[in-house]
Amino acid sequence: MFASVTSSAFVGVEPCAVRVEAHVSGMGKVAFSIVGLPDAAVREARERVRSAMLASGFPFPGGRVTVNLAPADLPKMGSAYDLPIAFGLLAAARTIPPRACDVVALGELALDGSVRGSRGSLAAGLVARSSGLRCVVSVEAAAEAALAGSDVCGVRSLAEAVAGAAGDLMPTTVHRPPPANVPSPDTFDLAVVRGQPVGRLALEIAATGGHHLLLSGPPGAGKTLLARSLPTVLPDLTGEEQLDVARARAAGGRPVLLSIRPPFRTPHHSATPAAILGGGSGVPVPGELTLADRGVLFLDELAEFPPHLLNMLRQPIEEGIVHVARKGTSVAFPARVQLVAATNPCPCGYRGDERRPCRCSPGSVERYRRRLSGPLIDRFDLRIVVPRVAVDDLTGPPGEPSASVRMRVSSAREIQRRRGRLNRSLTRTALDEMAWSAGAVGSLRHGVDLLGLTGRGWDRVRRVARTVADLEGRDEISAGDVDLALELRGPS
Repeated sequence: MFASVTSSAFVGVEPCAVRVEAHVSGMGKVAFSIVGLPDAAVREARERVRSAMLASGFPFPGGRVTVNLAPADLPKMGSAYDLPIAFGLLAAARTIPPRACDVVALGELALDGSVRGSRGSLAAGLVARSSGLRCVVSVEAAAEAALAGSDVCGVRSLAEAVAGAAGDLMPTTVHRPPPANVPSPDTFDLAVVRGQPVGRLALEIAATGGHHLLLSGPPGAGKTLLARSLPTVLPDLTGEEQLDVARARAAGGRPVLLSIRPPFRTPHHSATPAAILGGGSGVPVPGELTLADRGVLFLDELAEFPPHLLNMLRQPIEEGIVHVARKGTSVAFPARVQLVAATNPCPCGYRGDERRPCRCSPGSVERYRRRLSGPLIDRFDLRIVVPRVAVDDLTGPPGEPSASVRMRVSSAREIQRRRGRLNRSLTRTALDEMAWSAGAVGSLRHGVDLLGLTGRGWDRVRRVARTVADLEGRDEISAGDVDLALELRGPS
């Protein structure tokens, strides 16, 4: 006797349907086998499922029992397959009608038959939505599964799950909760930034076009404060973007919450490549780069990060995707991030400062700067120096708040939305077809000679100039837009 029920798993951040196939044979030696690349937690489901079925008043089938988790070449991890395995066994033994298996089930079973929450409930909701099936998960995991917009039933026990799936009982139906509007506790309103007119302007331009930003300056000048203010001036996420962020968090095993505010991630410089890019044993899980998808990745003390790790970021931030291969499994994670970094100009931090002399030798300064490769620096559209704040600025009134800056950014983003993409992603062909004044072209040619722009730098300056024009609401890009873009690109 055979039966199957649908479950789910994340492959990268994409939900994957897992078919839980159960075969019960009354002949042969009594045995319970689970195949399909299960880990230890999945193999231990044999004892949990057996005890839960007996405690719930269901007979456990005798003879040889085989459970297959398909696709068989995908590693299966965790205790979330307990509930679908129980469904499959009950249907294969004809204890429940076959229609009870027309669900997407996910959940861990306790020995007394109760259903506990488990990782991956959002994947179950997404698979249920795409397949048109009802989703059955634990009560505590129902809110996460409902984020997908599918019909979700939260159950407390195996008996309740079976009754609900068979149509004899209607469990609690959970609807998709509204998104929250909770800013990250690591961010600040732009009003707390005193002085720094160039830094504030660069921040607004970076937020508008999604440009990567590098801040350099002495300790205490406000680099970190500026960077942590960036998410507060970014526009709200759309519905699909909110779900993208939730999927990344769910795939990484983190608490899932729909939020209209962009994510803001600040990994420490001691983080490993797997923590930043993604990885781990078995199926790779997303790293900080993917957790910051649709938001901001802030690398404070950039020169303290290992050079090989920084060089690994070059391709992902350019392409918006990172490929991770582990044990024959290759996964593509989204990495549509805005990279913001802060660094000191030298080991002591005071090179070029007007008040405190630098104590570093030329050799130590050169070794410090060599930690940041030229190709990495070239990928920052905006590179500015954040000087020491004057006393008059510190004692003066607060700066313009984030709310008013966000209104200008949102208006300029609307222009880009009609264009089809953020300015940081404009292709060379699209840039060539835009309206450039004669003075703008002359400034660009002068910039190539003055700054020694590479081909990549040429396009990045043009993208920033396009953003400056968008903030002004102009179709034609002027010489002033190009000059500002060149000034904010700064020396390498």
